[in-house]
Parts: sequence; C-alpha cells; structure tokens
Amino acid sequence: MASALSPDVLAIDAAAETQRIAAAIATLVTRRLRRKGVVLGLSGGVDSSVAAALCVRALGPGRVLGVLMPEADSSPDSVRLGRLVADTLGIECVLEDISSILTAAGCYSRRDDAIRAVVPEYDERYRCKIVLPDLLDADRYPLFSIVVRSPGGVERRARLTLDAYLGIVAATNLKQRARKMIEYYHADRRQYAVVGTPNRLEFDQGFFVKNGDGAADLKPIAHLYKSQIYDLARHLGVPDEIRRRPATTDTYSLEQSQEEFYFGLPLATLDLALYARDHGVPAEAAAPGLGLSPAQVQRVYRLIEGKRQATRYQHLAPLLVEDVEVAS
Repeated sequence: MASALSPDVLAIDAAAETQRIAAAIATLVTRRLRRKGVVLGLSGGVDSSVAAALCVRALGPGRVLGVLMPEADSSPDSVRLGRLVADTLGIECVLEDISSILTAAGCYSRRDDAIRAVVPEYDERYRCKIVLPDLLDADRYPLFSIVVRSPGGVERRARLTLDAYLGIVAATNLKQRARKMIEYYHADRRQYAVVGTPNRLEFDQGFFVKNGDGAADLKPIAHLYKSQIYDLARHLGVPDEIRRRPATTDTYSLEQSQEEFYFGLPLATLDLALYARDHGVPAEAAAPGLGLSPAQVQRVYRLIEGKRQATRYQHLAPLLVEDVEVAS
C-alpha cells in the first residue's frame, strides 16, 4: 500500500482528459445553459489559465472572454500574466480595475479597522497578510496571525483575536464578490456563462468565497487535483512563467502563498494526502509516500475533515422551507 502512494497515483492522460473536459464544456454551455460563450476571470495563475485554454478548445477563441480585475493590493504580475494568457490563446480580454468599487464598499477601511484592533499603529502606509502556523505541529492550534510591514520595512507578527480575524476576512471577501459581479455583468451583456476555476483541493476544502469566486455557472476543473492541473497546463501550452508561478491568494498587500494563508501544507503534499484519505489509505501506509510520520498523517486527515465540515455551508444552495418544483 505504501509503495502505491506516490505522485504516480494522480497521473492522467492529459490529451484524453483535455478532450473529455472540452466536450463537456461545449455540451454544458450550449445545451444545458443555452449560452453563447463563456466569461472567466484571468488571475495570471495556472488554474484560470487552464480553464481558459479548455474553454477555447471547447468553444473556440471567439466565444471566450477573459476579465482582468486588479485592485489596490494586487500584484502587477497578475494583470501582466493574465494578458499573456489571453494573447497566447487569442481571446479577447477586458480590464476592470475594481479598486474604486472596493473603496466605496469600505473594503480597505473596514479591513484596516479590524487590523488596528491588534496592531493599533497600522495605517494605509503599512502592508499586511494573515498567516497560519505550521499545521503539522501537534502542539499548536491553527490560529491565524497578522503580519504587518511598516513604511520603514519593519515586519511584526501578532495573534489575531476572533473578532479581528472575522473582520479582516469579511472585508477582504468583498474583493471576490466584486470580481464575480463584474464577470456576471459581462456574461449578461453577451449572454455568456460564467466559468469558475477552482481545482479539486480548493473545491473540496472550501477555499473560496460564497457568492464570490465560489459562484459560477460551471466549474470545469473542480475534479482535478492541483498536480493534474499542471499536467494539463503543459499539454495545453500554458506559458512556462505561469506554470512556474507559486500559487498565491493575491488578496493581501504582502506576498502570500496559499499554504500560509489557508492550507498550511505544500499543495503537492496535500493533494496526495487528500487522495489517500478519500481512498481509505491508513496513516501508517500513507506516511512513507507523504514523507510524514503516521501521527502527522493522522493530523492532516483530521484537518482535511475539519475543513470539510467547517465549509460545508459554502457548498449549499439557498435553503427552502418547502420544495418548489421548477422546470428542468
């Protein structure tokens, strides 16, 4: 069992999978959704790049619209690499800077107020991110901290209170919700469908904002592990610079990886752990393939289940008091 748990268990036939997904996109968009094409946000990351390439395979470049949606805290690389994807695929893209929307909604001011609850001197000249501790340390509870950098370049880290953490997350979630509002504007204008771009790890573990990046008409890569996304990226000709780019949140003004913000483990390790957990591989058998101790694997399994339970609400459609029949 241990020897079977290696990255090889996630290997796919990239050409066959590309063909299968493209055929499904074409059917879902034109027959089920009855839309003329698709809109998706281009973040400059590998997931949105692969999703865009698959949509082009399915529908042709003339029926795929990419939307670039930077804001005040975005990395300049996001727009540059998003344009690179659009140019590589030959699709139209539009630029929608959402900073003014977020300012009007109080995104930045509400976030900063929450940060000042634990870092009183924080102001608009500072930069920030929130981070988790090492989740493999059994003696540490997974509580978030804020990392701030002063105008003079001095960094400090402070433990977040629950109220401060919730305030920061609630404010920054406005970013994902504003982006989705823009995507649906363009979709409505063109009678297009909106494509969501979560991979399996993000979808399974609830790494999305409800009615933000979690909202979409179809999510064509949600069944693929992150390592499989990279396999498709190579096959589809996604530019090397994008395939080499570390997975980021692009939400906070300090550079931040997805691992330190949410997952707490390298994505390749968590991919394999998720597969092992879902296929009933005991911790003792999974440990060698993951490079962890059995106790650490057990902790990872608990963290996987914990995130599933904590984020189950995010997957729910609106609840009804009584079922209402609608035409299928």
